[in-house]
Amino acid sequence: MTGILIADDQDDIRSAFRMILEAQPDLRVVAEAADGAAAIELARRVRPDVVLADIRMPVLDGLEVTRALAGPGVADPIPVVVVTTFDLDEYVDTALRNGACGFLLKRSSPALLVEAVRAAVAGDALIGPQITVRLLRQLTRPAPAGAVPGPEPLTARQIDIVRGVAAGKTNAEIAAELFLSHGTVKNHLAAVQRRLGLRNRVAIATWAWDNGYATQG
Repeated sequence: MTGILIADDQDDIRSAFRMILEAQPDLRVVAEAADGAAAIELARRVRPDVVLADIRMPVLDGLEVTRALAGPGVADPIPVVVVTTFDLDEYVDTALRNGACGFLLKRSSPALLVEAVRAAVAGDALIGPQITVRLLRQLTRPAPAGAVPGPEPLTARQIDIVRGVAAGKTNAEIAAELFLSHGTVKNHLAAVQRRLGLRNRVAIATWAWDNGYATQG
């Protein structure tokens, strides 16, 4: 059973999310918080499998909640999926760099919310389709002038798979496109994470865009 903590300052949103999630036989809401500080305290005490965090909350916002629970340097991170009304690039950028393993808009379908929770539990990540490519383009940073490329850190096959991740494709879509098995794609992605020291799929996509491996079209 997957335990979920919902952090949102609106009672009706928490109730709606609870109804959606607990309609699934394998999902259960184990705690709720109406502000960011309470969410952090509850998460550390209850240790849910996933935290769903709104951005605009009293005391501490969802971005600080994400950093505290899943950010760089957290010894025992808890997966955080940010679910918000506000489709702003700076929020998406900060949430992902703070360690979020998903970013959804509240107008997303119930099925997408469930999928994001399950992806987080599996160590994967899900970004709402409305913002995936736009977001990753915003995260792209040009290489410094005069920079000399180092040795290629990945194999050609791994790069092909990373390009698929950066394009927002699922493992199944990448496998079909490259004539590989689903398990082979997962193994390659695990190797990429180890080689580059990346935590999840979002970090792989960000690395691809930062390093010029993503398609700009």
